Amino acid sequence: MTFISPALAAETSNGAKIFEANCASCHIGGGNILISQKTLKKEALSKYLENYDSESIQAIIHQVQNGKNAMPAFKGKLSSEEILEVAAYVFQNAEHGW
Repeated sequence: MTFISPALAAETSNGAKIFEANCASCHIGGGNILISQKTLKKEALSKYLENYDSESIQAIIHQVQNGKNAMPAFKGKLSSEEILEVAAYVFQNAEHGW
């Protein structure tokens, strides 16, 4: 069982809105319409994101900020707070199986 702090839980609500507006077109339901194996499911995040197993939220933040391959960088589009919120949302859903 994974513990989600109350602050993290609050961030996931805003994170869901940010995800829907910016990420869901490619990652609907935690999937990936461009590269099918690179989903947002825990196993794929663990495999494809550096340091995911030791620093999950930070690894997701890094990916969202900087992008990679077909994924654009969002550091110029989203604020640091919005990136944290969407990272918390992705982490929570990955932990609970989307």
